[in-house]
Amino acid sequence: MTYRVYITKDYKPIIRDTRRPGLFANRIVNRALVLVLCLTTGLIVGMRSHDAERKVIRQIEYTPPAYTLPEASEESMQSIEPVMQSLEPADEEIYVSPFPVEEETPDPVPVLSSQDMIESVIPDNWESLKVSTGDNLSIIFDRMQLSPKVLHEIMSLGKEVDILKRLMPDHEIRFQVEDGELAALEYEVNLTDTLHVSREGDAYTAETVKTELETRSKTVAGTINDSLFLSAQRAGISDNLIMQMVELYGWDIDFALDIRKGDRFYIVYEEKYKDGVKVQDGPILSAEFVNRGKPFRAVRYTHADGHTDYYNENGASMRKAFLRTPVKFSRISSGFSLGRKHPILNKIRAHRGVDYAAPTGTPIKATGDGVVDFAGNNGGYGRVVILRHGDKYSTLYGHMSRFANGMRAGKRVKQGQIIGYVGMSGLATGPHLHYEFRINNIHRNPLTVDLPKVVSIPENEMAAFRAGTRTYLAQLDAVIRASADEEKKPVVALADKNDDKSHSE
Repeated sequence: MTYRVYITKDYKPIIRDTRRPGLFANRIVNRALVLVLCLTTGLIVGMRSHDAERKVIRQIEYTPPAYTLPEASEESMQSIEPVMQSLEPADEEIYVSPFPVEEETPDPVPVLSSQDMIESVIPDNWESLKVSTGDNLSIIFDRMQLSPKVLHEIMSLGKEVDILKRLMPDHEIRFQVEDGELAALEYEVNLTDTLHVSREGDAYTAETVKTELETRSKTVAGTINDSLFLSAQRAGISDNLIMQMVELYGWDIDFALDIRKGDRFYIVYEEKYKDGVKVQDGPILSAEFVNRGKPFRAVRYTHADGHTDYYNENGASMRKAFLRTPVKFSRISSGFSLGRKHPILNKIRAHRGVDYAAPTGTPIKATGDGVVDFAGNNGGYGRVVILRHGDKYSTLYGHMSRFANGMRAGKRVKQGQIIGYVGMSGLATGPHLHYEFRINNIHRNPLTVDLPKVVSIPENEMAAFRAGTRTYLAQLDAVIRASADEEKKPVVALADKNDDKSHSE
């Protein structure tokens, strides 16, 4: 005899004989069948009306009965009792459904991409393109299938549209086209200026609209562990800001020779934002560079006439009349000496300047404003330029490979202007610049001479200077304190740890 065992939700077994013929032969069977049908109907209705509250913890596969529902015997009940005792009760009420239960999933909510949102705001009749190298407005109009007559009308609007004659690569230009005709044109001249051309009736008008950039003040601090550029980049400083710092301290610090491991820098500067996006670095507002333990502090100040320059906190100008070095070099191949043995002449001969080893063709800059006193060949100096800086000072630049264009006697030059290029003309064993610094025709060591300063803040303007720079210097003091506190944290933590260890021992 073969039986099937069914488990109800209250763990009571029902044993049915699968071989017994006659589905409705027994009254008990009939009642049980009706009960099962009622329960099944109730469960289906309940699942539909209370789907949100239903928790299906276990779902077992249900096989419909084989038409006979026999009454369980005592013998069969005793045989399955150990099995029933091994079953663990569920944590929650168990619903046994004769049908697989499918979870209802809500319809997905559509998510718009950023491009979809942009396209939903920008009208369809606006088109945008970037200017490519070699493009001009005529080529672009032809590409856009716009009338040459319209191009002529726009270019006849005067000076306002002259910028359209010199389109810059990668700049954006936008067109609004309605019914095949140009309704408006926009061209971004720079970060702040945008040219607007629009049609009013039968004519076009043009105007340049200025957008004010948002300015935010930022601070940064760093320590020199290797090179200035690598250390500054690790601190999050852009190349532009690094160059600003180099130029700011170019009169006091030789960044090729003077930098040492452990030097520190602190900077307060501006960042420019357009529509919430950073577009460029602004100027340095205040800074301090500690070189070999000596601090050099600088602050930006704008005079009443609009002129802006950098000064130390006492009003002395950061600019000097002369740059410390005239060329970017790899090393100093020979220093200032009155008893040096000449490498070619092989005899003691005073070396009254400094030799900066650099690749051929490296630009040479005038270290100060002046007038060209001599430009030509001069014996052992080779191709040389001598600049006169007033009645007291003069500088010499020797062994050039060639001169800058227009370099001739009587020409005025500005500090930092390129006057020639490194070479090895004259008596030279390799490419380098020979640089001399003279005061009243007496040679001085360019590396150690005290460079004259330009005019500082006058006494009657000191009150305005202190008021105008107070905020910048306070921000600088704050970043220095914060950096010092940050450096102390690991030391304090280590000390506390050692104290705890000593107490425990």
